[in-house]
Amino acid sequence: MDPCPVAFRSEGWEDVDEKKGKKKKKKMGELSGCWMRFRFRRRLVSSSSKVDTSISSSTTHFESKSLTDESGDEPIAPVISELATTSNTESSSSTCTVGEELKVASQLRKFTFMELKYATRNFRPESLLGEGGFGCVFKGWIEENGTAPMKPGTGLTVAVKILNHEGPQGHREWLTEVYFLGELLHPNLVKLIGYCIEDDQRLLAYEYMPRGSLEGHLFRRTLPLPWPFRMKIALGAAKGLAFLHEEAKRPVIYRDFKTSNILLDADYNAKLSDFGLAKDGPEGDKTHVSTRVMGTYGYAAPEYVMTGHLTSRSDVYSFGVVLLEIMTGRRSMDNNRPRGEHSLVEWARPNLGERRRFYRLIDPRLEGNFSFRGAQKTAQLAHRCLRRDPKARPLMSEVVEALKPLVDLKDMASSSQLFQMMQEERAEASDGNRRSRSGLKKQVSFTRNGHLPVKTFSYSSHESPFHQSLAKPGSVAT
Repeated sequence: MDPCPVAFRSEGWEDVDEKKGKKKKKKMGELSGCWMRFRFRRRLVSSSSKVDTSISSSTTHFESKSLTDESGDEPIAPVISELATTSNTESSSSTCTVGEELKVASQLRKFTFMELKYATRNFRPESLLGEGGFGCVFKGWIEENGTAPMKPGTGLTVAVKILNHEGPQGHREWLTEVYFLGELLHPNLVKLIGYCIEDDQRLLAYEYMPRGSLEGHLFRRTLPLPWPFRMKIALGAAKGLAFLHEEAKRPVIYRDFKTSNILLDADYNAKLSDFGLAKDGPEGDKTHVSTRVMGTYGYAAPEYVMTGHLTSRSDVYSFGVVLLEIMTGRRSMDNNRPRGEHSLVEWARPNLGERRRFYRLIDPRLEGNFSFRGAQKTAQLAHRCLRRDPKARPLMSEVVEALKPLVDLKDMASSSQLFQMMQEERAEASDGNRRSRSGLKKQVSFTRNGHLPVKTFSYSSHESPFHQSLAKPGSVAT
């Protein structure tokens, strides 16, 4: 088999207004840049169309991109370049064939560009919700049962996504999103309300999700997300995947399951969004789909990355990673962590199957405010989802059944004697680490001064993480 090119995303679109102060200003600045690029590009397209209306949309796209490309960077990966080239080439004929391409989405509303422009108050920065690989996302208001724009606070609130032609996604991914979300309806999938395809503009209008993404609640907010909410969200997301794999008319592989693609409504019900990378699953005698390796680093199943063979169990692995993030409050990949803890899966794996060690994985910000039995069962479930053998991973319907009884458990760990003992062990281990670092500093200071040390701290390789790292010079963080 020929080697598959790899294109990994680092993040999905980011929520705005989740932090205050300097960081908020920085994020708003970045997102305002997205808004400015969009406005500048729109003016270029408008002026070029006035000069020569005979120019094809593919040529217009090429020219405007060359004028607005400030970075000069090369494409992220060959697959991105190929997709972009295909999308640009197809864009000239996409308008005339869009009726055929979107037959499956006949129940969707078709917006004009001006309708969505006025619905979002001219795409002004204060309407900005976030930005991702697809482009900018704006908040807008439209008629309950129509396409006309409404005043803010009236009618139906929507989230409008605008394709960034300089980003990693193109017309093909836009069509994929319309194709799947136009056909698939489920309480745990974000509802696509309509679309706009006008000249080279590609926009999508979704139901508005007021609580933002799970990523924002886990990693960007000061107060930790309560344990019952975490379990409710995990169950909802699992139901969404189970529907795609086992209940839809044709099986669908999501391929980009991660915390930033899990959006929350006002009641913290989870809904899957961003179907740009979704694929029809294997049917009949086929066991897998061979495809380019695409997704987000840290979430993709190892066998998929190695072979390009995509199955529903690839999504199950990704769900296991997200389940770990929900338990630990840690990101799937974090290079700011100490050596050996960059990869969440590799750091957590040794503790997942141990009954008395799983507590080390629980988000310390919860301070014992979680179900002890629920956390134990969740760790065991994550362990099953992350098995290296894809065939040994559970079906998502089995994951749903395993999670259902965990949502309403009331046995708080803070009142458990076993948890108190575990907390003491954790405190002792933390104290030992501090003494180890202190002892290391003393030894170094004596050596620099050229004097023999009067007293040094000495620990066995079992007691000192420092000596443990020296004992395994070949080990590297993945």
